[in-house]
Amino acid sequence: MKVSFYPGCSLESTAREYSASSRAVCEALEVELREIKDWNCCGATSVHSLNSALALALPARNLALARDEGRAVVTPCAACYSRLRLAQHTLRRDKEKRRATEEVLGLPLGRLVEVWSLLELITEQIGLDRVAGRVRQPLGGLKVACYYGCLLVRPAKVTGMGRPEDPRWLDDLMSCLGAEVRPWSYKTDCCGASHAITNPDVARGLVGRLLDMAGEAGAEALVTACPLCQTNFETQRPRDNDRPTFYFTELMGLAFGLPETKNWLSKHLVDPVPLLVKLGLI
Repeated sequence: MKVSFYPGCSLESTAREYSASSRAVCEALEVELREIKDWNCCGATSVHSLNSALALALPARNLALARDEGRAVVTPCAACYSRLRLAQHTLRRDKEKRRATEEVLGLPLGRLVEVWSLLELITEQIGLDRVAGRVRQPLGGLKVACYYGCLLVRPAKVTGMGRPEDPRWLDDLMSCLGAEVRPWSYKTDCCGASHAITNPDVARGLVGRLLDMAGEAGAEALVTACPLCQTNFETQRPRDNDRPTFYFTELMGLAFGLPETKNWLSKHLVDPVPLLVKLGLI
């Protein structure tokens, strides 16, 4: 299977472990990620609040570049997914905005390709049966709370998510890997996002509450699919809370027995290795 790959800015900088684990897991599942040539920033997280025309033009250009390859666009980052998916949704339905965007870009958009999150690609397009067939070391004993955040599931009319308040993709994937998924009611609550920069007290309060609720649910760790959520969980947490957070691709790599997994885990600000050693998983 071949798809057009949009890494986005975070995976080139603060979330390099997410990039490396995404690429490794896809290779293990025989998915070829063809990085979009000359891709540009999607505009997350602030452009849409400052310039609506630019907020459409930035992701639209990436979709146009992918269209030339004739493949669906896949991105691991929840914020990138949100911007690309919203652009696709808007430009398919609003002829005037499509015309204006083509004028800004100086190129015809043509047929807009499909946009999938990496989580959607793995769970819906590849399928959990294939994932299960690749598992070499089940994650038995690892109790996790699956955290989706705001942008993977909302707004439902754009994402097509049938259960935006209780999504199951991460939950089902973690169960497939052998982890114990703890039920909780905070999987789509906000972590504070970029308020960590502009209003850190807000972000610290939200992150602290989420970590407390995950602990109350019996989770030893959180699992996410968003670089900004991951950063907030690691930098805005209370000092006395050392509950780690994993990218879902890292736990897939661990369950697949990929040798490079330790390299990804070493990049975390909250060290997840002691928990995995205690559970006999590494």
